Amino acid sequence: MKKILLIFVCLSCFVINAQKKKIWAKSYLNKKAPELIVEKWLTEAPNTNDKFVLIDFWATWCGPCRKAIPKLNKYQKEFADELVVIGISDETETKVKSMQNPVMDYFSAIDSKERLERKYEVKGIPHCVLIDPNGIVRWEGWPDLEGFELTSEVIKAIIDKYKN
Repeated sequence: MKKILLIFVCLSCFVINAQKKKIWAKSYLNKKAPELIVEKWLTEAPNTNDKFVLIDFWATWCGPCRKAIPKLNKYQKEFADELVVIGISDETETKVKSMQNPVMDYFSAIDSKERLERKYEVKGIPHCVLIDPNGIVRWEGWPDLEGFELTSEVIKAIIDKYKN
């Protein structure tokens, strides 16, 4: 029993270290973002014209995804005039709508065909991309990755640098 636990701990360390070395998706940093495609909006469709867009690929079963929702709510409120936050899940409408807690105070959509997820080649979630008003990805990755966190300060700096 002790040997199995030791192997698990070592594999966990390997996974954590591997995550620090790369993102779990194709990098579009400083490149044109793929066109925003969703199957169905669960909220009204956002007006993204002249706005920064923060896309969060997430799922109801994903603990780190759910943990990020209050932060994303905060960013939507804090930067409401300049930023649109969008959560996209590849789950069914019923599954997403059945999640009662935490509540998303930003735009939400589903894409069970994973069209946008495949364009970004997302291999792990949560995965976020922050796109400037010209459609260029300015931040990407796991929002809570130590040393690379997505914070209000990071968002503000990107908005200040890349706003039209």
